[in-house]
Amino acid sequence: MLKNYSPAQTKSWEKLQLHFTEVAPLHLRDLFAQDPERFQKFSFYFEDTLVDLSKNRITEETLQLLVGLAEEMELPAAIESMFIGKPINATENRAVLHTALRNFTDKEVMLEGENILDEVRDVQQQMKNFCNQLHSGEWKGYTGKRIEHVVNIGIGGSHLGPQMVCEALKKYQLESIEVSFISNVDGSDAAEVLRKLNPETTLFIIASKTFTTKETITNAHTARTWFLQTANDESHIQKHFVALSTNKTEAAKFGIAPENIFRFWDWVGGRFSLWSAIGLPIACALGYDKFEELLRGAEAMDKHFRDTPLQQNVPVLLALLSSWYTNFFGAQAHAILPYNQYLRLLPEFLQQLLMESNGKSTDRNGKAVTYSTQPVIWGAAGTNGQHSFFQLIHQGTSLIPADFIAAANSNNPIGQHQPLLLSNFFAQTEALMKGKTLEEAEAELRKKGLSETEIAQLAPHKVFEGNKPTTSIMFPKLTPYVLGSLLAMYEHQTFVQGVIWNIYSFDQWGVELGKELAGTIEKELLEAKQATHDSSTNGLIAYYTSHLADETVLPENKVTAKV
Repeated sequence: MLKNYSPAQTKSWEKLQLHFTEVAPLHLRDLFAQDPERFQKFSFYFEDTLVDLSKNRITEETLQLLVGLAEEMELPAAIESMFIGKPINATENRAVLHTALRNFTDKEVMLEGENILDEVRDVQQQMKNFCNQLHSGEWKGYTGKRIEHVVNIGIGGSHLGPQMVCEALKKYQLESIEVSFISNVDGSDAAEVLRKLNPETTLFIIASKTFTTKETITNAHTARTWFLQTANDESHIQKHFVALSTNKTEAAKFGIAPENIFRFWDWVGGRFSLWSAIGLPIACALGYDKFEELLRGAEAMDKHFRDTPLQQNVPVLLALLSSWYTNFFGAQAHAILPYNQYLRLLPEFLQQLLMESNGKSTDRNGKAVTYSTQPVIWGAAGTNGQHSFFQLIHQGTSLIPADFIAAANSNNPIGQHQPLLLSNFFAQTEALMKGKTLEEAEAELRKKGLSETEIAQLAPHKVFEGNKPTTSIMFPKLTPYVLGSLLAMYEHQTFVQGVIWNIYSFDQWGVELGKELAGTIEKELLEAKQATHDSSTNGLIAYYTSHLADETVLPENKVTAKV
């Protein structure tokens, strides 16, 4: 079990508080001027991936003290506890073993007396066989036509991870298969996907661990109804629906053949599950060999995380920096800024990974924490974000640390696009670090011939404080292997932050209350019962019912099939 004590009560925390008073007045511009070797001192590598921490508001002593905090919170023991399968998800009494899903070693991973790698590899072989049948055309629909379109129906971790990876690795997608995603219970999501499809050549993946997730099962039944409008025979469901679930009984009731149910386990959390059978849409889109490359990239990061000393351990250092800014600088947000269009969904994926994991206010002892935990994660692909919200990061009143992520080489080298893209990448981190002084702004305006009166009026608006911390992450090219290592890096950062903050990162009780209330209200809406809630909720429900069109609620969702 993980240790249970507040980081704020450690000696390291006290030292960091004192150290913060020394570092806070320092400006990054001056730190670089004083130390020509700063980049070398604060650059770290994982294989060919560079992680540059030099534009962070730290000194060598800062990192020493942060590592001391990690040691005092017994992080090395916590890391080992996760890898060997101890029930570190204590509120659910579960192990956390998503790392076993990308373990290609001959070593056993034991859980309750059994080597779980045997089951993992059985499911991986099942996935591989399925993909081979699909891609070869051996798997055919009910009319004998090959499958051309795969639709993943899931939500949360059963959707965000696979969708993000499929988008990130679109360059590697097979031409014979198109993959789409349905997640939102808003009927428009399903309708817009289904209207473009042909039931004869479409296969659905229903991704739900329990096969009871309300949004997913609602969308699954909508797809089932849509399919049967054309197929007219429930026996054909077996050729067009597969399930990723532990609930074989409910999947079978739906009409899915037992051999088309792909298993995963309760030691795989939803937001850590893309490496499991939940990754089947990834394997369908890219081919199983590319899915395995993704796993191997993650495995390499797992080895780095488990074996590398804390002082050079990339996920550990990133997590400690998050604590540094959150707990000592008071930062309440963190931006993820990939300068790669393929990674445009990465900020959304990391929102779930980090905020659902560490958005907690109760520590492992069941007591309220006395310090800040997870900051808000947000962001967008560069250079789009520069013309949207970068103004806030540069000149706003909040300190917003940011991760800048880029590949040296484009997956689509066209003209001078990549040099232009990376010139912005480099310039933004430099500008956020250096800023622009009043004297510099005034000098620029004088060169333009403005009067002193005009300069006095305009110059203050052109001042940039600078001293805005950024971390730059660069790799040679975005590949399945590189993406796997990048995602595993953020997974391990998430875990380390939870250890530092003495919270449980692998449960998500905060999402339950809304689900419970939604179930009650749904019944009231469908059965036209009197709402018995607070005045606001009652008023909103009354507005809905008073404006309800006759066609809003139907016994079956009618979506026209493309034939």
